[in-house]
Amino acid sequence: MGFFIRFLPVRLSLFLGRRLGDFLYCFDLKHRSIVYANIKTALGHRLNCRQVLRLTHDFYQSFGQNLIEIFFIPSLNKAYIQKYVQIEGREFIDEAFRAGKGLIFVSVHAGSWELSNVICASLGFDFNLLVRDQRHPRLNELLNRYRRHWGCKIIERQNQTQDLIKALKRNEAIGMTMDQGGKTGNLVNFFGKDASMATGAIRLALKYDSLIIPAYYTRVKGPCLKTILRPPFFVKKSQDREKDIQDNLEELTHIFEKEIERFPRDYFWRYKIWKYSRHRKVLILSDGKTGHLRQSQALVKILSGTLSAQGISSDVDIQEVKFKNAWLAKGFRLASCLSGKYQCQGCLRCLQAVLQKESYDSLSRVNPDIIISCGSSVAPVNYILSRQNLARSVVVMYPTLSGTRRYDLVIIPGHDLPARKKNILVTEGALNLIDKEYLQACVSRIAPLLRNDGVNPQEVSERLFLGLLIGGDSKEFRLRAQILRKVARSIKEASQKLDADILVTTSRRSSKDLEAVVKEEFKDEPRCKFLVIANENNIPGCLGGILGLSQIVVCSPESFSMISEAVSSKKYVFVFDERGLRQKQRRYLDHFSREGYIYLSETQDLAQRIEEVWIRRPAVCSPDDSVLIRGAIEKIL
Repeated sequence: MGFFIRFLPVRLSLFLGRRLGDFLYCFDLKHRSIVYANIKTALGHRLNCRQVLRLTHDFYQSFGQNLIEIFFIPSLNKAYIQKYVQIEGREFIDEAFRAGKGLIFVSVHAGSWELSNVICASLGFDFNLLVRDQRHPRLNELLNRYRRHWGCKIIERQNQTQDLIKALKRNEAIGMTMDQGGKTGNLVNFFGKDASMATGAIRLALKYDSLIIPAYYTRVKGPCLKTILRPPFFVKKSQDREKDIQDNLEELTHIFEKEIERFPRDYFWRYKIWKYSRHRKVLILSDGKTGHLRQSQALVKILSGTLSAQGISSDVDIQEVKFKNAWLAKGFRLASCLSGKYQCQGCLRCLQAVLQKESYDSLSRVNPDIIISCGSSVAPVNYILSRQNLARSVVVMYPTLSGTRRYDLVIIPGHDLPARKKNILVTEGALNLIDKEYLQACVSRIAPLLRNDGVNPQEVSERLFLGLLIGGDSKEFRLRAQILRKVARSIKEASQKLDADILVTTSRRSSKDLEAVVKEEFKDEPRCKFLVIANENNIPGCLGGILGLSQIVVCSPESFSMISEAVSSKKYVFVFDERGLRQKQRRYLDHFSREGYIYLSETQDLAQRIEEVWIRRPAVCSPDDSVLIRGAIEKIL
């Protein structure tokens, strides 16, 4: 192939190179998605998604020309170099050699770097090139033969340290790259995220006082290339060698950042630049429902703990997904089934069409590593953004129409009867934030709001409290006011027998009729020390405060998440039964009752059951899904 290309006119060969780039752009989908995501992460602050996609295409055309130019190397001559190659900063080379301690050309993988290495070797001084073995032995042999053809002295990894030192002591030049540092490199801020950079050049310069010249290669147009040499980089020294390496590496990286911003299409974006970063950005997509947001936050809590155990920090961004209207939201959920693994990257027209402008603008700019959502309406948004950014996607609850295969992890409660697949984790309860620290924080928040002035936290902790958590209507279920009235009177009866105080909260789903019953039954009840009507005054943390203070908790039967939170508080949880529940609601109530997590009671028997259980005080049982979730998260990180 090289023999054939060398007989073609240069411009025709490079035309074929651009077409090769077009071909790779269309069919090298896996790497194209990496290129796009990398460019978006690095330059997304000033480019929109369509500009990033255009730059991705430009990169592939440039990359195709670079591949073709490799075959030019055996036939290169000085006339070609003088005609097509411009060297900016040639005078810095002479300045560096006058110091007599060798010269280190440091570059990143940019432009036609193989051709540029040969160009350096043709400038009239001894040039040593540190090379990495390619995956394919035949390609490795071909490249080294081409390099030696123009006088490059190849330094391979086996004896690299000794050969590099000898070259510097002979006042020769060395060519080294600093990006793609791998596992052994130092983490350096590179476009806002930590990337691994090779430290070899800095270490040599610090030890042998050699000068470093940063070099960047770019294509001007067609066969015309430009080698940009920056002024000699003098490494800074102190008594702390490791700090010197890190500081100098960061400064050198910043120099290349500027060059990449000037000539972005020339940088080699086709690898996972931030693979070894010790920081993760987590995005929570909220559908505006508090219960769903709390489940996502609970998952993030487990995720952060898992990352921290691996020495990885994280920050969390919560974005509410706001659709223009409900009809567009439903239509988008249906249309999202047509979205593909690669075809949506760089488009986002569907999101732009259905989301409010502020919401779209915000979501199109994010660069998360992990995306978490709860609820079927935001699951398709999770998928599209995860493909846009090559982020891990985690969905809580069944994502309905879009299916489960496209997500990295789907967490579904058992009562939904999910299929058993590798990426599906089945839990007993709903995810929630309830733990000892959370409950204590909520208690300290609501304790001053309890009736009876002057009640301090110590006195509160000595009292027996009975909490009542009231939900409301859901699909196919309506909580009736007359049933709630019977429950309220049973609560008051039990509180009299047990000498307990009462804490009550409704939810945003509670109807006006239910709120009227609650006010009528508890507003003037002396034993009711805390009453919240959520639609009138939703006090932050009131649910957690009630769970933290109460030894006994009574819940309405329709809300899986509310019952799961109550069970996770490790209190005696009673659920009053009611007709009209959906099958899956009945399944989780029956399961929780069989496992001893709750006491399922008829309304007329509620007071008696509460009294019996409190007298016996059996061991409290609760599900623990956190270990399973932690294990599933570790697999996808």
